[in-house]
Amino acid sequence: MTGSGRRFDRSVILVLDSVGVGGAPDADRYGDAGSATLPHIAEAVGGLRLPTLQGLGLGCIVPIAGVPAVAHPAAAYGRLTETSPGKDSTTGHWELMGVILDRPFPTYPEGFPPEVLEPFEQAIGTRTLGNVAASGTEIIARLGEEHQLTGYPIVYTSADSVFQVAAHEEVIPVDRLYDICQTARGLLTGAYAVSRVIARPFVGSPGHYVRTDRRRDFSVLPPRPTVLDAAAAAGWPVVGIGKIPDLFGHRGMTAEVHTHDDLDGMAQTVQMLERTPRGIIMTNLVDLDTKFGHRNDPRGYAADLEAIDAALPQMLTRLTCGDLFVITADHGNDPTTPSTDHAREQVPMLWTGPRIRPADLGVRSTFADVGATVADALGISWPGPGTSLLPAMGGT
Repeated sequence: MTGSGRRFDRSVILVLDSVGVGGAPDADRYGDAGSATLPHIAEAVGGLRLPTLQGLGLGCIVPIAGVPAVAHPAAAYGRLTETSPGKDSTTGHWELMGVILDRPFPTYPEGFPPEVLEPFEQAIGTRTLGNVAASGTEIIARLGEEHQLTGYPIVYTSADSVFQVAAHEEVIPVDRLYDICQTARGLLTGAYAVSRVIARPFVGSPGHYVRTDRRRDFSVLPPRPTVLDAAAAAGWPVVGIGKIPDLFGHRGMTAEVHTHDDLDGMAQTVQMLERTPRGIIMTNLVDLDTKFGHRNDPRGYAADLEAIDAALPQMLTRLTCGDLFVITADHGNDPTTPSTDHAREQVPMLWTGPRIRPADLGVRSTFADVGATVADALGISWPGPGTSLLPAMGGT
C-alpha cells in the first residue's frame, strides 16, 4: 500500500520504447538469450555519445561503449525486471503502471485462423490480403500494389500480440481504416484478445511506399485499474503523450497529445511541463522501436538516441522542487540480432529531480515499482503491486 501523503506535485515518466539493457533471467524461454539492445547498439556503432544520460548514471547500470560509469551520477539508477509474461509494449507499459498479467496475450505466428479472419472480413464487407507474420515495411512493399489494385486491406501480425491493418491513404481513407480497426478490436475478445489492433496507413507508389505518422493503436483495456486510473480518480491531471493513450485504451487520461516523431514527443513534453504544474505526464518515444529496432538499424537507433539525449536538458532544466522524473523503457528490441521482433530484456531506470538523492537501486523484481513510486510521490492510495523507491532516493 502506498499513498500515505503527498511528497511531490508532479511526476514525469519518459519511456524510451524498446531500450532494453539485456539480462532478463528468462530470456531463453522467449528465444532472446543474449539480446542486449543498448549495449549491442553501442558496440555496433563504435560507442554512443549520450552525455546527458551518462551524467545521470546510465553507464552505471550496465557497461555501454562510449557511456562510461561516472563517479557521481546525478540520478538514482537501476534495472527493472518484468514479472508479467510477454515482451510487448502493452504488457510493459501496464506493468510500469501497476498491472501485472497472469498469462501472455495470444500470438499468431502462422497468421490468424478462419474463426478470426472470416468474421472480420464479413464485418468490414471485403476480403483481405496477407494474413501472415511479417515486417510492416516488407509486407507493404510486397502487397502494396495488389492492395491498390483490389482495395483489399492488408492484414498481418508479428511475434507480438498484434492484429495490424495496413492501407494506402488514397485507397482506404485513414478514418475508414480506423473504423476497420475498431471493428477488429470489437471481434478480438476472449481467447482471441490480442493486446493491440494497429492501423498502419501508408502513402507512395510501388517501390516507394512510406508509412505515415497517422498510425493508431487500439489496445485491449487493462483488466484492473492502473496508477493512472487511480491518479485521475483522485483528481490529478494525467497527460498521455505519444502512444501512451492508445496503450491504456484511453483510460485514466485527462489530456492526450499526438506526436509526429520522437523529437516532437520531447518538444511536446517540454510544453506540457510548462502548462501542467501538477499531476502525471507520461511520454512514449516510439520511433526507437518502430523505425529502428524492428528494422534492424543500429545506426539509425543510435542517432535517434543521441538526438533524444541532446534534447533532454530542455526537460531537466524545467524541473522544480516538486518534480519527480524517471526515464525507463518497456522491453528490448536488439537490432543487431537476426530477429526483427521485441526482446525479453531488463530495462533501465533513472530517477532525478531537485530532491532526489543519487543511489544505486539495484535490480528490481517488477516494472511495477515505477507506478508504486509515482503513487507514493503524489500521495495516491495504491493497493496494487510494486514497492516505492522514494525512501531509497531520499524523496521524503
